[in-house]
Amino acid sequence: MPRRRTSSSASSTAPSAAPRNRTPQPVRVRRRSFGDFVKAFLAFVVLLVLVVGVPLALATQIGWPLPDGAPGLDWLQREITVKTFLNILTVVVWFAWAQFTACVLVEVKAALSGVGVPGRVPGSGPSQLLARQLVAALLLVGATAASLTPGLSQLGQSMEGNQKPSVAAAQQTPGIFAQQQEQAAGTASALAEQAGQAAARADGAAAAHGDTKYYRIQPPEGRHHDSLWEIADRHLGDGRRYKEIFELNKDRVQPDGSKLSEASLIRPGWIMEMPGDARGGELVEMPDEAPNVSEQVQQQISDYARTGDHAQGGGGSGAQGGGSGAHGGGGDNAQVSLPEQRPAPATPATPAPSAGQEHAAPAAADHSFGLPEALLTAPLLAAGLLGALGRRRRQALWQSALGSVGGRRGMEPPTPTGDAQDVQDALLVGADPEGVRLLDRALRGLAAALTAESRPLPVVYAAWMGGNGDLHLQLAQPAGKPPAPWQLGQDQTFWMLARADAERYEDADTAAPYPGLVSLGTMDDSRLLLNLESVPGIVSLGGTEADRTAVFASVAAELATNGWSDRMTITLVGFGEDLTPLAPNRIRHLDGFEDLFETMSAETRQRRGALGAAGHDSVLTGRTGPAQHTRWAPHLVLLATQPSDEDALRLAELAADAGRLGIGYLVGTEGTDLPGAAWEMRITGEGKLLAPLLGLELEAQTLPAAQRRAVVELFTDADPEHGPGGSDGPGGASGTANTPPFLVDISEQGRPAVYARLVGSYEIIGLDAPDDDRSALLHEALALLLLHREGVHPRVLSSALWPRGVTADVRDALLERLRAWLGTDPDGTPRLATDATGRLTLAKSVVSDLDVLRSLYYEATQGRGVGSRQVRGRLLTDALVLVRGPLLADRPEGRYRWLTHEIIDAQLPLLVADTGLALCEFHLEKDRAEKAIEALNAALRTAPADERLWHELLRATHATGDPDRLRALAADLVGRSGARGVPPRTEALLDELLPTWRDGVAAAG
Repeated sequence: MPRRRTSSSASSTAPSAAPRNRTPQPVRVRRRSFGDFVKAFLAFVVLLVLVVGVPLALATQIGWPLPDGAPGLDWLQREITVKTFLNILTVVVWFAWAQFTACVLVEVKAALSGVGVPGRVPGSGPSQLLARQLVAALLLVGATAASLTPGLSQLGQSMEGNQKPSVAAAQQTPGIFAQQQEQAAGTASALAEQAGQAAARADGAAAAHGDTKYYRIQPPEGRHHDSLWEIADRHLGDGRRYKEIFELNKDRVQPDGSKLSEASLIRPGWIMEMPGDARGGELVEMPDEAPNVSEQVQQQISDYARTGDHAQGGGGSGAQGGGSGAHGGGGDNAQVSLPEQRPAPATPATPAPSAGQEHAAPAAADHSFGLPEALLTAPLLAAGLLGALGRRRRQALWQSALGSVGGRRGMEPPTPTGDAQDVQDALLVGADPEGVRLLDRALRGLAAALTAESRPLPVVYAAWMGGNGDLHLQLAQPAGKPPAPWQLGQDQTFWMLARADAERYEDADTAAPYPGLVSLGTMDDSRLLLNLESVPGIVSLGGTEADRTAVFASVAAELATNGWSDRMTITLVGFGEDLTPLAPNRIRHLDGFEDLFETMSAETRQRRGALGAAGHDSVLTGRTGPAQHTRWAPHLVLLATQPSDEDALRLAELAADAGRLGIGYLVGTEGTDLPGAAWEMRITGEGKLLAPLLGLELEAQTLPAAQRRAVVELFTDADPEHGPGGSDGPGGASGTANTPPFLVDISEQGRPAVYARLVGSYEIIGLDAPDDDRSALLHEALALLLLHREGVHPRVLSSALWPRGVTADVRDALLERLRAWLGTDPDGTPRLATDATGRLTLAKSVVSDLDVLRSLYYEATQGRGVGSRQVRGRLLTDALVLVRGPLLADRPEGRYRWLTHEIIDAQLPLLVADTGLALCEFHLEKDRAEKAIEALNAALRTAPADERLWHELLRATHATGDPDRLRALAADLVGRSGARGVPPRTEALLDELLPTWRDGVAAAG
């Protein structure tokens, strides 16, 4: 179906505000197949029969159906004959023919002009739809068959303040918003009247402006339209210079009374002033030397030339009015369109970087210390992957602790090396968990507020996260005033939430409203998230296979691990089988198109039926109110390879209603147009994501093959069933996975030079107290290094200490102070060194109580304690004595936020529980139940949720032979269980040890 655009414009806020990062490109024409010509021929035949054949048949076979004279009263009393019935039926057919012919004329006019949206013929829904399909099929041989979709262009202009109106332009999807189409048609009529008035005024003007060169936008040839990119390419030698043409002509009144406000929206008959070096023959015209054009056009060029100085000096003043019409028509402009303006920060100051990123100029000189840039510049993706990896590692620890799989009980997960280590460091540096948290809370808070007001969720095509932390939602159409604290953005189709307001949101008990949002890249300081499930059709992505796959992998990984979705299904076709370990419950892989078509056809029918049965218009209404939550989770399909023409048409038909059903399609192409594509994008070898017709040029977010393999390796190594050590068997002690990464000499001769107590309150023995002003930073840096004996990348350290960014000189100064504070060993070796990979490492003379605790447990269970009962008891007792409370119990508020990325909060309780269980077993071997109970109670103070400790405590208490004591313990355990009730295994143990425990609970209740 051909594309049509409606345009809306307003003046920009400042004359210096220039559009950035748009790359309009010439329209690509897809090679037509024989099937296309057959369909076009059949459409022509059907149109010929319906438009010409029907009236000819009626005129020749039936004749004039109406009576020759005025009917009298006796006419009503006549018998209804077959001829009378045929005459009535003929009149109905004539009216139907007239209505259908009007629909054909409206659709043909809109298709050939390429301007505006088709008018709506009253009462002709099915007829106009049939006419539209036939006209589109007829024009298929000379036009792209892509869908008519809203655009996202004009996203690169700067804006002073979030509430000032900015330039906006749009493309509208015909057939979706009928009322808006009628309004747009009315606007088109008003524009035609304005054009006539402008032509009349042009008769009295004089030509001026010397030898400046001008170009008049040419009418379309077939389905090919002029664009500023092509004009710059032909007459300036470089299509990228279209921005110069735009700057020369922005906001200047054109002959039809409208203004140029968006580089991708120009109209035939408009005049463009060209840069002085423009070349190109008769198409570059001068007002006084244009013998090949009419006198009227010369006059229009002369009038246009006079507007130059005014436009250059004061363009944009009209925007301060706050939302007047696009073409100088004031409030009469009734166009409804998707705004195409990317919000910019309110101030020109350098924005605060996302967590863990260093944006300051001096830090830029460091580049990335060898870390993969793709993840350093993807804060939301990195945060999702890091959070999912932490959950996977915690799950593996618990599974190992319960003895179900693996043999790493209480110990560290495998330490990554090589590319996997670099990727893990990049995730730590690049992740912005705070941004994810604010995005999630803001969206859920919005949904909750709209539900409270009994308002539906608006359709959101995209979200922009500004460098200053503000969030802008880009709506498909105006949806009224947003609920507080949300505000209207630069126009009615932008809702904006300031970061300060977002931080006041609490967790809302509501379904995720827009789980299909996914990062595509950045423009200037803002990040674009496209809502794939709301696109009215298919999103196509062109480029080389490797570049396309890198984008697809990034999209799949973020969708699988993001923090603003409850649940979704991601179907990968043609790639990504290795990505399944990232989220086995979300990702599934299909072998080919036929499997995809069969699966999605069934799901599409099921969703349509479910929506109809529930009485919802779309999945958005199903996510608010009483029918919310996971039953309307999105399904996003990523098809990496271009389907055949026949399969593409089948997919386009299947995706026609996808936006309403919560199904999104992202399909790879090999440089040709894709039928049914609502939005077309292309990834370049330089990492640019281009959508010329949408006005987008982004720094693409990608996950290249090497980084993808390393990310998957991190997840598979964390899986106790597949990672290293996973085959040791329950409780296995022979695997190297149980060996701590750093063992301490626990003999008297191994006394450390520097000893830090981390388990409990933070204390350091062996060093003088540092300068008070820098003490907190130095202590935090040392704690991070002590928890990572394998080494810490300098950027990981700096991002942990300064989550909002820091310059390289400040970071380096801290490292020098840290080196000076730690000092050197007696042999002159510095206690803070740098290894071959550039990571910071501590000398063996600097240890923590956590290192000692791990070493004591290892020696007791796998070292010297294995062959000596006495040694084992002493080592386990010493280990349990070290436990003085939770890790870094008295850490200052607001610091040590990097601990959220760690799994030490799960490791330490498991290690303490393992130690307590081992010491309990040691005492029970000699029937010392009281000692066993003492050891278990000591472990429970640090690991109160470990079910294994309670089981052993029940057994040890039963061994005392005191039923009252056992009954009291059972009551305490039941009380701790709360509303969830006693776990099944604990319940079974109580039934075995104390069959009457339920009676005691009932009596207490």
